[in-house]
Amino acid sequence: MTRLTVASLNTRGVPLFSSDLRSRYTAIAKAFETSDTDVVNLQEVFTYYHLRLLRTSMPSYRASFRPSAAGPAGGLVTFSRHPVTGNTYKRFPTPPVAEIRALPRMTRLTASLQGMLRTGLPGITILNTHLSANRDGDWSPTSRYHGLQQTQLTTLAQYAGTVEEPAVLTGDFNIARDSSLYRDFLGNSRLTDAFGDDCPPTFHQAYLPPDRPPHCIDFVLLSGPKLTVESAHLDDSHPSDHLGLTVRLLI
Repeated sequence: MTRLTVASLNTRGVPLFSSDLRSRYTAIAKAFETSDTDVVNLQEVFTYYHLRLLRTSMPSYRASFRPSAAGPAGGLVTFSRHPVTGNTYKRFPTPPVAEIRALPRMTRLTASLQGMLRTGLPGITILNTHLSANRDGDWSPTSRYHGLQQTQLTTLAQYAGTVEEPAVLTGDFNIARDSSLYRDFLGNSRLTDAFGDDCPPTFHQAYLPPDRPPHCIDFVLLSGPKLTVESAHLDDSHPSDHLGLTVRLLI
């Protein structure tokens, strides 16, 4: 068997040019560079400036992304210490206007820019994604975000189903683990959660309103019988509003 360690982290790429980006991204990159992590899926790497900060301090990794005008498409980058055999990027479709009319203007504008990055490695496919944020913290079927997130999840499930080899899908899904959206997605995609039934909150309480509890909204999901989880843990040491996820796999 081959061991593969995969990590995922939303780097909190906003505000774009504040929050001491240089120090924050350098710290994130150096932490991975000195680790034994083979593959790192990062979200919210919105500009080429963000990407350059990471690449400078991660010389042992290859960066996989699809270029867009401002930076990596969808803010998604996969760093790999193994050879990359190719990559593709697929945007999420925009739901009908009636489904998103009640959403904040920024959510409507950015929804069509988000999607999923597929990176091929020898014998395994790595998928990286970032769904639209739910600013209300309400994932019930009556939520104004429900139609948008359901459309994105349906597309993601269909896309993941086209991968024939073993696959690892990670990212910031922005849906609560205890929601029907999450349960339905697992059922439709036939993916398994690397953390099983034990996934504590992946978002720091300090960045939420005082009356809103944190949830597990970031995931590492697996496809194919050839993947076995050796260990899975969260990392709260990164300078981000999200916690990092790290999974050690046997292939």
